[in-house]
Amino acid sequence: MATFYVDTSELREKADYIKARDEVFLSGTVYTARDAAHKRIKKLIENKEKLPFDMNGAVIYYAGPTPERPGMPIGSCGPTTSSRMDVYVPLFAENGLLATIGKGPRSKEAVEAIKKHKGLYLCAVGGAGALAAMSVKKMEVIAFEDLGCESVKKLTVENFPLICAVDCNGNSIFG
Repeated sequence: MATFYVDTSELREKADYIKARDEVFLSGTVYTARDAAHKRIKKLIENKEKLPFDMNGAVIYYAGPTPERPGMPIGSCGPTTSSRMDVYVPLFAENGLLATIGKGPRSKEAVEAIKKHKGLYLCAVGGAGALAAMSVKKMEVIAFEDLGCESVKKLTVENFPLICAVDCNGNSIFG
């Protein structure tokens, strides 16, 4: 098991070196999106419409952060169950998505898409939304504001503690 301190702008170049079970402290830009936002993004892709963010090299965190707390840019920011977004992984990966962050195992189809497109699946600690929020330095709602906590947000994170759950070769901590 190795430890990586990596910026999202360097993640594509480092993905080959990060293996399942490695610790990753991620810094840079991460986008939040959950079920409802994924459904809308899928429709935008299918209709060849402009996306709320550049999917190429993007990292999506499956989270619905709560409103900011005094002195902080965000409230609790824990991961949601990733398998609910598995149906979207192949399409999003084909459009450049590099990594996802969530909790729990992924479907065979999601793992195959991660492997095919040389991506990563990183796990955050479930039940530790306050810990995750400590890594968020800036937050901005960028799309689907009507979805409330499930709107797409652009986060700037610093040393966000994660575990590589599925590496770019398809190796998984879940067996």
